[in-house]
Amino acid sequence: MTAVRVPGAPVIEDGQLISTSPATGVEVGRFPAATEADVRGAVERARAAGDWWAGLGFTGRRERLLRWRGLLARRIEELAELTHAEGGKPVADAIVEILTALEHIDWAARNARRVLGPRRVRSRLILAEFTGHLEYQPYGVVGVIGPWNYPVFTPIGSVAYALAAGNTVVFKPSEYTPTVGQWLADRLAEVVPEQPVLTAVHGLGDVGAALCRSGVAKVAFTGSTATAKKVMAACAESLTPVLVEAGGKDAMIVDADADLDAAAEACVWGALTNAGQTCIGIERVYAVDQVFDAFVGKVVSRADRLTVGPDGTDIGPITMPSQLDIIRRHIEDAVAAGGRAVLGGLDAVQPPYVHPTVLVDVPEDSAAVREETFGPTLTINRVRDVDEAVERANALPYGLGGAVFGRKRAVAVARRLRSGMASINSALTFAGMSTLPFGGVGDSGFGRIHGEDGLREFGRAKAITRRRARSLLPSMTFERTPADVARLVKAAKAMYGRR
Repeated sequence: MTAVRVPGAPVIEDGQLISTSPATGVEVGRFPAATEADVRGAVERARAAGDWWAGLGFTGRRERLLRWRGLLARRIEELAELTHAEGGKPVADAIVEILTALEHIDWAARNARRVLGPRRVRSRLILAEFTGHLEYQPYGVVGVIGPWNYPVFTPIGSVAYALAAGNTVVFKPSEYTPTVGQWLADRLAEVVPEQPVLTAVHGLGDVGAALCRSGVAKVAFTGSTATAKKVMAACAESLTPVLVEAGGKDAMIVDADADLDAAAEACVWGALTNAGQTCIGIERVYAVDQVFDAFVGKVVSRADRLTVGPDGTDIGPITMPSQLDIIRRHIEDAVAAGGRAVLGGLDAVQPPYVHPTVLVDVPEDSAAVREETFGPTLTINRVRDVDEAVERANALPYGLGGAVFGRKRAVAVARRLRSGMASINSALTFAGMSTLPFGGVGDSGFGRIHGEDGLREFGRAKAITRRRARSLLPSMTFERTPADVARLVKAAKAMYGRR
C-alpha cells in the first residue's frame, strides 16, 4: 500500500526513505532505509577504516579535510540549491550556513595537531623524578545524529571535528534532509576514496536508535530535548558517551542604553532567519520599560518588510509539517492568555508558511514563552530593569544561547545568563566563530562542539608518566624507610602547611 504523502514529511515506501520539498511536495531524493544489521555493518566498516584514517596522522587528515572544504566551497551554489529544495530554506540563508560550515572544517583541520597532539606536562616537587605527557587519542567510530534545520552546518560541527581528531564517522542525517546528508558524505568520498571514513545511514528514529546501540564509541546528537533523553537512555545500555545539543528558548535583553536600531535589526534576524527554525534563535525578548515601546516599533517595522514564499524570499516554508500545529497553538495560547499580536497573529499560519508574528504582553507561564516554538514568532515583554530581565531569561530549564544589547552593563548581564553562549550587541554570532565552543546547559544539553573544546570532545585524554631519575622523596613504594616518611612529612608541611 502506498503511503499518503504530505509535502515535506518523510515516508518509507518499499524499503526506501523518500524525501520531498515542504513547499511543493516534489521528490528530492530516495535512499535505502537502513536496517539494524545495515547500521551495524556500516559501523564495522568504519571501524576497519579507522586504523588507516588515524594512521594518516594530523598532517594527512588535514590535507584530506582541506580538500573536502575546497570541494564544498567550489560547489557551494549546488549545495545551497539542494538545501533549499529539500528543506525549503532560502538560498541566501543556505549560502550563509554553508560558509559557516566551511570555516569550521578549515579550523578543525588546521588546529587538530596543536590542540590534540602529544605534549609534555610539567611535574611538581613530590614527583619531580617523573615527566608527564598528555595526548588525545581518537575514540574510534563516532555516531553523529544530525538535525534538519541546519543540515550542513550542525552535523559538520561534529563530523569535521571528529574526523580531524582521527575518528571515523557513521552519520544519520535527519529523515527530513537525507539528500543533503548523503551529498556531504559523497563529496568526502571523492577526496578520500580509499576507505569509508564517513558513511551515511538513512531512516526514521529507529535508525538513530540502532546507531546508539551499534557499538560506536561515542554519539553526538542534535535535536529536541525529548529525543535527546531517548538517545541517552539507549547509549546508557552500553555506557556509550554522548554529546547532546538539544532544544533552546533563547532570550534577548535590551537595556536602556542600547542602540535600538542595531538591537531591532539583530532581533529580527535572530528570531526570523530560517523561518525561526533555529535552536539558538531569539524566541523571547525582555526590553526595559524606558525603551520598550520604541524597540517594539522598530522590530515590527523591520519584520513587516520581510517576504514569505517558496523562492527568492526572506522566509521559506516550515520544513517539518507537524511543527505548524505547535506554532499555531503557541500563538492561540498567547492571545487567549491576554497577549497581543502587534504583527501577524492567528492568521499568520498559512501552511506550509508562517508569516512573521510579534507578540507582546504575553504571560510568562504561557506556552509561547516557556516552550520551544521553532517558527517565525517572537514574544517581547516589558521589564522594569535588567535584573528582572535576567531573572525571567533564566527561569526556564533551557540554557543554550542568548543576547544582550546595551553598553555599560552588557558584559556583566551576559555573564549572568544561564546559558552556554551569549552575544553582546549581536545575535547568533557565537555559532560562526570557529574558535569558540558551542553548546548549552540544562535541558539544552551538554558537551561542546567547535573550538578547542570541540576537538577535545572527540579525543580521549591519555596521560603518561615516565621516570627520568631516582626518587629523592620515595613515596609510592614499599621500599620507603621511616626516614623517607619523615622527609615526606617535612616536605608536606613546608609546601602546603603555610596559610
